[in-house]
Amino acid sequence: MRLSRAGEYAIRCILNLSQKGQGVLVTRKTVADEMDIPHQFLSKIAQQLARAGLIEIVQGARGGFKLALPSDQISLLDVLEAVIGEIFLNDCILRPDSCHRSPQCAVHQVWQAAVLDLRQTLRSARFSDLIQNTCQSVDHPQQKGD
Repeated sequence: MRLSRAGEYAIRCILNLSQKGQGVLVTRKTVADEMDIPHQFLSKIAQQLARAGLIEIVQGARGGFKLALPSDQISLLDVLEAVIGEIFLNDCILRPDSCHRSPQCAVHQVWQAAVLDLRQTLRSARFSDLIQNTCQSVDHPQQKGD
């Protein structure tokens, strides 16, 4: 499994807005420039994030994006699934009836456990924590030998 470009850019967008704070209007240009996201791609991703209720889009010359929820209520899972859909590793996980072997397949059980673990890890990663960890990394860079 590999994170799609859309998923990566969506995470960067929410991270940037989380750093600014809930309800703070940030221009599209600012988000795109600060997070190295192509402007056109950002517009598409923003629509998906808005549909998921994670951001608000303000139209017009003074428009931009606002975080719709506090960053402690937004997880990596929320953002990823807003732009790429439900996370699964194999078709048999998303649609068990797609494979007649699923009920007795030992590999199916491994895929299912892996997906549950991955989803839980992503669900527990809140943007408030990511921002705090980023700030601590900037304030206290690791020394060689750490």
